[in-house]
Amino acid sequence: MSSPASPGQAGALPPLQGMPLAIISIGLALGTFMQVLDSTIANVSIPTISGNLGVAPDQGTWVITLFAMANGVSVPLTGWLMGRYGVVKTFAASVAAFTFASFLCGIAWNLPSLLLFRILQGAVSGPMIPGSQALLISIFAPSRRGLALAIWSMTTLVAPICGPILGGWISDNMSWRWIFFINVPVGILCTIVCYRGLITRETPTFRRSIDTVGFFFLLTWVCSLQVMLDRGEDLDWFNSPLVVTLGIISAVAFVSWLIWELTEANPIVDLSLFKSRNFAVGTLVFCLTYAVFFGGNVLQPLWLQTRLGYIATWAGLVAAPSGVVAVLLTPVFARFSARVDARITGTLALVAFGISFLMRGYLTPDVSFAVLVIPMLVQGVAMSTFFVSMITIQLKDVPPQQTPSASGLSNFARITFGGFAASLTTAFWDRRETLHQSHLADLQAQRIPEWQQALSSLRHAGAGAQQAVGALSQQVVNQASTVAALDIFWLFGVLSIVMVPLIWFTRRSLSGGGPVAAD
Repeated sequence: MSSPASPGQAGALPPLQGMPLAIISIGLALGTFMQVLDSTIANVSIPTISGNLGVAPDQGTWVITLFAMANGVSVPLTGWLMGRYGVVKTFAASVAAFTFASFLCGIAWNLPSLLLFRILQGAVSGPMIPGSQALLISIFAPSRRGLALAIWSMTTLVAPICGPILGGWISDNMSWRWIFFINVPVGILCTIVCYRGLITRETPTFRRSIDTVGFFFLLTWVCSLQVMLDRGEDLDWFNSPLVVTLGIISAVAFVSWLIWELTEANPIVDLSLFKSRNFAVGTLVFCLTYAVFFGGNVLQPLWLQTRLGYIATWAGLVAAPSGVVAVLLTPVFARFSARVDARITGTLALVAFGISFLMRGYLTPDVSFAVLVIPMLVQGVAMSTFFVSMITIQLKDVPPQQTPSASGLSNFARITFGGFAASLTTAFWDRRETLHQSHLADLQAQRIPEWQQALSSLRHAGAGAQQAVGALSQQVVNQASTVAALDIFWLFGVLSIVMVPLIWFTRRSLSGGGPVAAD
């Protein structure tokens, strides 16, 4: 296939300068911003979306998990698409398709249609982040590529701050549909600016085969497992024939995928990278910690809105300080990353995550906004160094020619683990809530003095017998839900601390000092 620019021509193109550089940099940054924003903007809007569509909040979380699943599965295809069609065309087409899928999400008429469009939105978004990074680097002079990566890094850190706040404000003051509609004008602008400004700088293209069998097995096991986790709680897990069937399909497809990828000459996922101890252990810690982080980000706004009476805007504001701290501290840690062992900064991140979750494990139903914010400030410290440290550890022994494959595999695993974690967190929350409700109901049945005293106080305040029992029963539900959430925060805190020793099974790693994004 002919290409817009031969390799020699592509390499000879001078960097952009002045206004064209500024405009296209903004356009590329917007592409990254939209993709990262959509991974967080729905978190605080789930109760609103669920109520509007007439489903339970735990079903509404599928809006998050299915987007993550589709996005994760699409990541391994990115390299093939960019080689086949060019980075500029692939990026522009991805942004255009993402924009159209966002519009479809906004007009969704029920939960199944919204989930279908979210899957589409996640599937077409795979090339957006790696494409924006590659193109930003290509338009800056080599001496200023640190600035290009800094722009890209800050974009991926600012978006998670804006997501919960913007999603909450839109849900409270407009329709939840606008969390998707706002992508339309931004996406159109980004597509036009980047395509018109960069098409003459298209990268060389070439025909090459794609590992269709490997991709089929990958798609099968990831989708089967994600649907099983999403539906398991509603269907009583392995008492359901559907859940059992999905589990068997996922297990068989996963084993088949492993065997195929290990024997395929050009695998869609290069599993040979796991021969490196740093990459194997680093990826394990990276994915497990991100799963804990993502699960907490899903659980907290649900708990605040469904049990503590927070509106979506304030639930988003609780989460915002962690992003602000991350933006402020990331450049500081990046500056020292060339001289400080990544195992040390990675340990700092895991300990900070652990402290943040353990602090949340002591919260009470009458907790103030200020007290809720303090653990999020600690989480911001963890975010500012976690991504830099883990990527540095992972890439320690990876040859330069395998770095793109390693980065793609790491991101695929991270995103997939995040989707699984969101489903498991909400399912575990439901289970623990039921357990605590049963325990509190037993205490109620024993007619303990405190229960009788509470009923008497309500009756003296003018409540009828049924009203008093109903009010106390609602308090029991809220208390059980809160204790269940605290159980999970405690578990996440312990898991974060327990993973610290794993980091020290890797070799000493130093970064080149460039910024690394928390995409």
